[in-house]
Amino acid sequence: MSFHLIDRESWERREYFEHYFTLVPCSYSMTVQLDITRLHISRLRLYPAMLYCLTKEVNRRREFRTAINSSGQLGYYDNMHPSYTVFRRDDETFTNIWTEYDPDFSSFLKAYESDVDKYTALPGFAAKPDAPENCFNVSMIPWQSFEGFNLNLPKGGNYLLPIFTMGRFHEENGRILLPLAAQVHHAVCDGFHLCRFLGELSELVDSDESLYN
Repeated sequence: MSFHLIDRESWERREYFEHYFTLVPCSYSMTVQLDITRLHISRLRLYPAMLYCLTKEVNRRREFRTAINSSGQLGYYDNMHPSYTVFRRDDETFTNIWTEYDPDFSSFLKAYESDVDKYTALPGFAAKPDAPENCFNVSMIPWQSFEGFNLNLPKGGNYLLPIFTMGRFHEENGRILLPLAAQVHHAVCDGFHLCRFLGELSELVDSDESLYN
């Protein structure tokens, strides 16, 4: 893992960062109905496939890898891994598991299945230890579809990485739609960046041959 420091004084985003990080600290969320028809027809497992697609897109764009590290430094990671929730039916709680991203979907799927099998039944909030700093958070609420979802992050916080939440998919006009909420910090990610991300994610889910070959 490499963390590349950002020089705030020479950074082209300096004014925007200072405004939304210090003067008007805020995050925001956007919820879309992602068309996963091809993914649904393919019979691929939805959760790991979406984790793969989200991570692939996060790693494509620097604004989704920008963070303040454990030393309080501003910069960006060269790559990210998904940290995701897995529900435990026995006690109706969940645990966080992280899986190292691999650009080869079949390899990522094997690592995901291994992690889920090994850690789901273990107690604790984070059953798999030693999560690296370069993880972003994903969760799924498969019991309910939704049109809006918002996480209430405290103003003035240092968490800059994106958070994604998925809901229960549903059929509409012959298409299979998945609610996807994306929570980002305005200091590093504007509406343009998030809209581009979601558009590219939609294309990736629909046409990435690494998923369907």
